Amino acid sequence: MIALLGAESTGKTSLAHAMAARLAAQTGLSVACVGEWLREWCGREGRTPRAGEQAEVARVQHQRIEAAAATHDVVVCDTTALATAAYSQVLFADSTLDAIAVALHRRVDLTLLTALDLPWVADGLQRDGANLRAPIDAALRALLTGHGMAWSLITGMGDARVDKALDAVAPLLRQRQAPRSGAFTRLDEHRTGDGRWQCLCERCDVPECEQADKRATLHGRPQNTQVAGAKNATPSINQPPGSLGSVE
Repeated sequence: MIALLGAESTGKTSLAHAMAARLAAQTGLSVACVGEWLREWCGREGRTPRAGEQAEVARVQHQRIEAAAATHDVVVCDTTALATAAYSQVLFADSTLDAIAVALHRRVDLTLLTALDLPWVADGLQRDGANLRAPIDAALRALLTGHGMAWSLITGMGDARVDKALDAVAPLLRQRQAPRSGAFTRLDEHRTGDGRWQCLCERCDVPECEQADKRATLHGRPQNTQVAGAKNATPSINQPPGSLGSVE
């Protein structure tokens, strides 16, 4: 599972669909793109969720992700419960979703964080305003870094942004199946020359990000370690009412 996280108007939805289409065409794997449930929720209710409704939004999002993962080789997720937790922090000063959101997010195999290098564009009820982009971005980075979860920053415009995302995904997919065509051509180009790993998000300014770990490994320094016992802390998707368990 590949998770796309980011503040609003950072191209997550367009990127998710573009990635899914390219991966399906170039790898021969079955690929699903799970959209953002919040968008549908706002369309149905005609408003944004209140504080007490955030947990339900996160729960349905992950129920859909789990359902797609059961029937596809690769799932590209247009956000996860971690984004809901970040918004709960910023909008409602509520951190009660953090623990369950982190545990659910640990189920994904790769996290891509979309950078704030795209202009903010209004898009329905679910967008709160350009002034919230930086606080949400900071909250997401804090949740990921604070809980020892690796991530890659995705920058660029148009196809360049898609290429950057596919570069980050390529090592994961190489473990599963060789592509039918040039899905990994750009990654191979990055590895030419002295043959050493080179940073795929060269504009990243966050020392705790996944790429910094790889740079540390390259130069013989120890990597950041994951929170002890984190992999065993994932909750069941079928939980009692009031949790983020399965939809009734």
